[in-house]
Amino acid sequence: MTARVYVGLGSNSEREVKIREAVAVLRKYFGEIELSPVYDSAAVGFDGSDFLNLVVGFDTNLEVEAVAVIFRVIEDQLGRDRSQPKFASRPIDLDILTYDDVILDVPGIRIPRPEIVENAFVLKPLQDIAPHRLHPENGETYADLWQRMAPDAPRLNVMAFEF
Repeated sequence: MTARVYVGLGSNSEREVKIREAVAVLRKYFGEIELSPVYDSAAVGFDGSDFLNLVVGFDTNLEVEAVAVIFRVIEDQLGRDRSQPKFASRPIDLDILTYDDVILDVPGIRIPRPEIVENAFVLKPLQDIAPHRLHPENGETYADLWQRMAPDAPRLNVMAFEF
């Protein structure tokens, strides 16, 4: 079975370099990928440098657990320090936002990610590349969710970014 996966990427430490490296590694693992625009946004949950964020979409035959393992390997390769608190600066963060229409809550994996409806830096790039897809839990399109969030959303600056 082929699943459509959407992944949130973020970095606020060596951010341009690490985003490019992460996208290159994702292409090696998953082949053709779809990229949203890249956004600059303030850190959330802690005082830190601004983040670069985007969403990547791809199709895979791998089970969700295997994708999660690959993401941990990529994060480790790109310098992620797991001893740091959850809300801290990081060179790369890869989060499975959705895996087809799966709803899953097991240790280490929660899909869909709650951040989709909580954070503009996740929802905006997701709706950029998947506006008509439906959120697996509430059945609303990402475009509709963004339209409702946008008036009160914190600043998001689209970046000119080349891969």
